Amino acid sequence: MARGSIRKRGNKWYYAFDVGYIDGHRKRIERAGGSTRAEAEKALRDALTEYDSVGNVMKLTDMNVEEYFRYWYDNYVMKNLKENTQVNYLNVINKYVVPKLGIYRMKNIGPSALQDFANQLGEMPLAKHSVEIIMTVVKGAFRMAVFPYQLIKENPAHYVQLPRYDQDDRVTRESLKIISMAQYKQILAITPPSDPFNIPLQIAFNTGLRRGEVCGLEWDAVSFEDNTIEVKQNMLQAKNGNYRIGTPKTKSSYRKMLVGESLMEILRAHRKHQLEEKIRYGQFYIDSNFVCTKENGKPVTPNAIKYACYRIEKKLGFPFNFHSLRHTHATMLLENGANIKDIQVRLGHSRIATTMDTYSHVTKKMSTATVNIFEEMLRKNQ
Repeated sequence: MARGSIRKRGNKWYYAFDVGYIDGHRKRIERAGGSTRAEAEKALRDALTEYDSVGNVMKLTDMNVEEYFRYWYDNYVMKNLKENTQVNYLNVINKYVVPKLGIYRMKNIGPSALQDFANQLGEMPLAKHSVEIIMTVVKGAFRMAVFPYQLIKENPAHYVQLPRYDQDDRVTRESLKIISMAQYKQILAITPPSDPFNIPLQIAFNTGLRRGEVCGLEWDAVSFEDNTIEVKQNMLQAKNGNYRIGTPKTKSSYRKMLVGESLMEILRAHRKHQLEEKIRYGQFYIDSNFVCTKENGKPVTPNAIKYACYRIEKKLGFPFNFHSLRHTHATMLLENGANIKDIQVRLGHSRIATTMDTYSHVTKKMSTATVNIFEEMLRKNQ
């Protein structure tokens, strides 16, 4: 018989035991066993008996929604998804799923309860995209409860419809916070080379890199011989201010791009300045290989960039965030005749449809231009 353990957490007693290896990973079950130690011990004995009778896939028939989502989070989300996604999913579970659905038994919850949950989300002051994310988490968890966990026979979330929103979902220049060249020059005017935001600003405007990609960029990914920048890592930042280096957002986010001589000249001058500051600060310099640093060598972090953008938006009075630079870069290229497939690769989008949907305001303009070209050809040949 498998061995287990008992522990008290808050006002409840919990039992836990290992269920062997599944998909190459050690699995451990933990569940609420009751309000007393004796109840938890009995629940553990019953659970172990059930486990031993059915093998490595356990029928946890009395598990409630909270217990299951905790189990799913520990055994799937934490092991398979990226850190930012883990944080977002845990927030969804703690803030929305547990308070509204946590007490339901997995074997009893049906589509009506989940539809009520979705409708309640629609009544909250939440954006449509936020509700979509919450329901993506819910539907994904319940889908895995059917398989591979085999806790329920059918996914009740499959039938749930999102609440209706009357908001305008069209992607526009305004919704993307795209800036003009004149506005970019305004930002540069209040962000001199001595400002730690200057280099991240110019890199993003010239390349379309994401915030984490810019912060995580190191000098060995910059080739002054080939005029290329390679994206191969990403900087992530926790709420406590600490940062760590992780992998790019998707497989398509790994990319090497050609950049113009204008940006390369800026980076050469910045690299020289970094080395001069290293000598000036001496033992007090924080040595690293990051491209974007403060004068003392301390890396520029995603949170620092977010604050800098907030400050710029307030000072200049037009909509702006760091992602504005990415959208502006792509829009300017498209409007000036760049191939949309090249833009897709440059931005690190996994699907060209994502690029076309995001910049539909530009592609419609391009389509009109294409029709006009054909019409002009017909007129010349009449």
